[in-house]
Amino acid sequence: MVFSSVIFLFCFLPLVLAACWIAPRRTRNGVLLVASLIFYAWGEAFYVGVMLASIAMNYALGLWLDGTRGSGGERRAITIAVIANLGLLGWFKYANFLVENANRLLTGNPGAPIELAPVHLPLGISFFTFHALSYLIDVRRGVSPAMRNPVNMALYIALFPQLIAGPIIRFHDIAAEILSREPRIADVAAGIRRFIIGLGKKVLIANIVGRVADSIFEIPSEQLTPGLAWLGALSYALQIYFDFSGYSDMAIGLGRVFGFHFLENFQHPYVSRSVTEFWRRWHISLSNWFRDYLYIPLGGNRSGAGRTYRNLLIVFLLCGLWHGASWNFVVWGLYHGGFLVLERGFRDRNARVWRPLAHAATLLMVLVGWVIFRAETLPQAGAFLAAMAGQASGTGTEWYLEMYLDPVFTFAFAAGLVGSVPWLPALVRTWQAAVLRSQGGRRAALDALGQIAAFAALAAVGLVSAMQLSVATHNPFIYFRF
Repeated sequence: MVFSSVIFLFCFLPLVLAACWIAPRRTRNGVLLVASLIFYAWGEAFYVGVMLASIAMNYALGLWLDGTRGSGGERRAITIAVIANLGLLGWFKYANFLVENANRLLTGNPGAPIELAPVHLPLGISFFTFHALSYLIDVRRGVSPAMRNPVNMALYIALFPQLIAGPIIRFHDIAAEILSREPRIADVAAGIRRFIIGLGKKVLIANIVGRVADSIFEIPSEQLTPGLAWLGALSYALQIYFDFSGYSDMAIGLGRVFGFHFLENFQHPYVSRSVTEFWRRWHISLSNWFRDYLYIPLGGNRSGAGRTYRNLLIVFLLCGLWHGASWNFVVWGLYHGGFLVLERGFRDRNARVWRPLAHAATLLMVLVGWVIFRAETLPQAGAFLAAMAGQASGTGTEWYLEMYLDPVFTFAFAAGLVGSVPWLPALVRTWQAAVLRSQGGRRAALDALGQIAAFAALAAVGLVSAMQLSVATHNPFIYFRF
């Protein structure tokens, strides 16, 4: 089940909202937990047992960690807890990858290759494992106490708005709201608005430009032209941003409706003027997680330039691997880590670079990274990048730009370009300032006009998105595979 589906919007969500609103306050966490398990089981009926096993294991580990505080056994307990969670993640996510590469190394050596039946990757395992690790590390550090009520602890791991594709919510950020929260009408209204915006991003932009990106990345490398390669790369850059930020908007909005306040996950990353700034704006919850639970424990930037550079490369190598068991993700992670090292080493010079040039260079570096990220193999990524650089062998007769530039795609592509920059927040601030400068009846009229315009725009996005869903095929979010 996905947020951008008819069954979720018009069946599952209304029933869960009604159940939570009529349930006594002390039972709401239980109701939400049952709903979250149903949500997960809808797409992973068998592997819901893996998530439940993870919850049970981490509930017990949390109590053990809490009990070892001050006894001298904390280090051993947290080591076992981390190994247990990474072992679970490693088996399901990396076993196939490790066996495949081991067999390549063993080619030509005596002995049969390693045999392993394909291991299925459960939905969202990277996300709920990182949630569990956040819980255990926060308990170990004394930031938050261990949850004694298993329902409350399970709800943190399984809460359906952020279960499948994030954002990655650190335990200490919502621990108090798990124990006590009271959704207000203002929260519900703000949550609905945020959800509709995210739905529009997914359905009206990401899905449309994504179809073109997918088609172009499927073209044989020898038939690519520079124009097609650039269109495919740009379309994918818009697809992944509006797909994932749209999901985050919907998750944040749903959380708000149920009384949770999740932190922001995106802040217009394509306006960045450095790769460092890009990672402060892109998938912020993942960046914060790696900063708090890996980069700083490794020493951060406190032990000299050499160790700082090492720590950055380690973090982004693991960031790449977190996204998937593929050499493309390894290269993508090291690629970004390398630029962060370079930017830190030359930050005094970087500050003097002309801003438009810095912005253009950053976009180019990010775009190259997205090609590596999206391609199925490193050779395909290399051929795609070569085509973008003008080294293409396609004639433009089998595949050509006009095949893709229909009015619907063109509108979605243009909307994506415009929506990638923070013009709307700036427009809202300008309008609000104009309202505040006005007096008496003029202020009331401008305020009413702004509210009517915002409501009409939101209603239009919701209505058109619903119409599109009624005729669209199943289109899951990109980050479901991570």
